[in-house]
Order: sequence, then structure tokens, then C-alpha cells
Amino acid sequence: MSEKYEQLKALLAEVADLNSAAAVLGWDQQVNMPPGGAEARGNAQATLGKIAHIKATSEEVGRLIEDLKAEFAGADPDSDEVRFVKVASRDYDQATKVTPEWVAEFAVVTARAHEAWVEARSKSEFSIFQPHLEKIVELGKQFVAFFPPSDHPYDILLDQFEPGMKTADVRAIFESLRPKQVELLRAIADAPQVDDSFLHLHYPDKQQWDFGVSVITKFGYDWKRGRQDKSPHPFTTSFSINDVRITTRVLEDFLNSALFGTMHECGHALYEMGVNQAYERTPLNGGASLAIHESQSRMWENLVGRSLPFWEHFYPSLQQTFPSQLGNVDLNTFYKGINKVEPSLIRVEADEATYNMHIMLRLEIEIGIVEGSMAVKDLPEIWNTKMKEYLGVVPPDDAQGVLQDIHWSGGMMGYFSTYALGNLVSAQLWEKINADLPDLADQIREGKFDALLGWLREKVHRHGRKYEPQELVQKITGSKIDAAPYVRYLTRKFSDIYGL
Repeated sequence: MSEKYEQLKALLAEVADLNSAAAVLGWDQQVNMPPGGAEARGNAQATLGKIAHIKATSEEVGRLIEDLKAEFAGADPDSDEVRFVKVASRDYDQATKVTPEWVAEFAVVTARAHEAWVEARSKSEFSIFQPHLEKIVELGKQFVAFFPPSDHPYDILLDQFEPGMKTADVRAIFESLRPKQVELLRAIADAPQVDDSFLHLHYPDKQQWDFGVSVITKFGYDWKRGRQDKSPHPFTTSFSINDVRITTRVLEDFLNSALFGTMHECGHALYEMGVNQAYERTPLNGGASLAIHESQSRMWENLVGRSLPFWEHFYPSLQQTFPSQLGNVDLNTFYKGINKVEPSLIRVEADEATYNMHIMLRLEIEIGIVEGSMAVKDLPEIWNTKMKEYLGVVPPDDAQGVLQDIHWSGGMMGYFSTYALGNLVSAQLWEKINADLPDLADQIREGKFDALLGWLREKVHRHGRKYEPQELVQKITGSKIDAAPYVRYLTRKFSDIYGL
């Protein structure tokens, strides 16, 4: 390989190392750090972020990228080397538009905001978090201003998480999806409701934790390259292909939270662990986008974890773990209970049929904030009004309403739509997987996940950031992101459960 290519790899490897170090600090902040450490942690993250940004945007990096574009002209456009340069060029182009000072300030502000969010959520007082969120919104608008005008200012934020996707694209997908989901929800509402009271009994923390660990171990989570801890909001973080950590949240009065949260985060981790080892410390490491990432987490959580074949294997073990709670609950009742459709307050615990409604609500609010048609101070009221409109329920307090998600405290405006897009991609992939692995249901029924994980590793995981999301989905399924498979999946599943 050329000397310039090796030079660029070496420079960007240092940037990757700095970003990994910052990620360790972020993980520690949410898992171990005492609240009083927020100020110092913010300063440390600001320093690392600023140094990484300066290195990533150096003139030397820019020259090497341009030289390598010329050198690789005419080469295989899908080769790792050409794709490395293409991704590095996109990253460089975006990073050079943003000032190091903004990067440093963003790190300090979000570190403080996280601790304020934790306190505000615990006390259910939005006013504690409000000034921090106002500063984050201000920084978000500054970030948008660094870039050339786009069709919509929200495009710039969305592109950070979903490269190539436009606000108009997401709105079009959601507008086609929403009436179909509403139609399904109305049909379910007219059917006899299923019983899930047994999920709301007392389930001791340790047994929940141990059962979740046993499940994701069978999925293929590599404990030599990962660990699980507790945090206020479940998340996955990657410091390396060989160090990918997850967290979960255990509620002793609701079985679903830790159980499906653990599966969800494991799906993210399996993706990161499956990236081609040759991409370590390069721009190709990581997921293609947040929608592709969410397709993996939602697939393991829902299409696998909430399926009947899955519980035909695991339910006897769960009954043995919780005999007094589940001993008299038969498999079919349990399966229907964990898939109960009911408008609820908390997104991460929402059923599959209502989940996307939570996302559409958040997307509308984020767009309103960016456009300036909504003010941060009004968000609790706006949130509650839209919850009533979208789901027919009103949060009794801020903790179960506007404060429930961690994302805004980390400055992640533009993220939420990727959850719904991930749902759509998961169903597209699932149809292709079942065509390629016609006995998949039987394998899951036997507690075997090697073939499924192997398919995902080959088709999705190993490519890392090599392909843009729409490009990757097209390569695998033959079409770009499409809502139809997800609608088919939901209709088939819930028609069976509710006898529609």
C-alpha cells in the first residue's frame, strides 16, 4: 500500500484513540462517576475532544485525502482502501466546518447537562434541566450555521446520525406509515385486551439480571470483549471492536424493562463486535448509521426476543427462575402478555405497535425546536399535548414525560427518527434472512442463534461504515428503506395475537 495511505491511517488512528478515551470517560460518567465530578469530567472531555478535532482537521490530513483521491482514481470503488478515503473525506469535510472551540464547549455543556438531567428526572422537575437544554439547543443552532444552507435546518443534524437522509425523506416515510399503524391500533383497540398483570409482580433484581445474561450469552455476546453494568438509561458504547460495553436498567415491579432492554443493547453490541477487525482504529469502524444500528438492536429485542419460537425455548427456564410469579402462567398467555398493545408513557417500554408513535412525536418536537416554532420552556406542555394526540395518554409528571430520554442531555438532536427507521430496516432484513435461512424459526426454537448471527456478520456487521445506510440496505435486500415489510410484520403478528 502507498506511503501516503499508511500516513493517513496512522494520523486517523490517533484520532480514533482520543475518541475512544473520551468514550471511556463518558461510559464512566453514566456508570460510576459521583455527581460532583461533572465539572472536572466535562473539562477532561473538552480537552480530549478539542485535541482530537484539531488532529482530525489538520492540513496534513486534508492534503493526504486529496492526494489519495487522485491516486485511487479508477480503482475498485468498493475496495477497503477507496472506501476508507471516501469515509475519511466525508468526516474531514464535516469536521473542518466546526471550530475546536465549539467542540470543547459542547463537551463541557453536555457533561453538566447529563448530571442536571439525572437530578431533574429523579425529582421530576423539568426546570432543573431547562437552562442546560436551552444551551444545548443554542449550540445545535450554531452547529447548523457552520454548514451551507440545506433544504431544512434539521437536515444538518439528521445527517450526523443518518448520512444522506433528509428531513423530507423521513417525513414522507412517517406520513405513509402513520395511517397504517393508526388503522392497526384502532382494530386492536376494538378487540378483547390481553392480560399482562403477571408482568407487574415483584421480580427480584439479581434473578432478572442473571436471566438476561444467560439470554445474551446464547445470542453470542462475547464477555471477553464486553461487560454489562447498570445506568439510569440503557446504552451501548464501544471503545474498540474488542471492548464493547452495555448497560441495563432493572425495575423490580416490571419484568419487561431489563429483559428486553438487555436484548436491545446486546443487539447494538453484536454489531460493533462484528466489524471487520482490519477496520480497528480507522474511519471504517463503527455502524453504517443509527438506523442500521437500531435495526440490529430492535431485531434481537423484538423479532427474536418477543417471538413465540424464542419463548418456546426460554420460557421453561424463566418459569423456573420465577416460579411464584409465572408458575401458573402458560406459554401462550405469557407470549401475548409481553406483546400487549396499549398506549403507554415510556418509549423504551412501549410495545411494537405503538413504538413508532413515540418517535414521530419526538421528531415533530425536535423539528419545532430547530425551526424556532417551539421554545424549550414550553416543552413539558407541548409533550403532554402531543402524547394525548398521538397515544391518548397524558404523563402525570415530567419524569414520565419530557424527561424520560437521555438523548437531549448528550446533545443528540437528530437521533430519534433513527429508531423508527431501524424498525423498518429490521423487518426488511428479517424477510431476507428468513428467505436465506428457511428453518430459522426452528433454530430459534432450539435456542440456536449461530446461523442468524453469522448471516448478520456477513451481510451487515463486517462492513462497518464502509457503505452508506441506504446503499447497504439496497445491497442486502434489493431496495432502499421501505415501510411495507414492517407493516406486514406488525399486521401478521398482532392479527394472530388479537384475532383480527
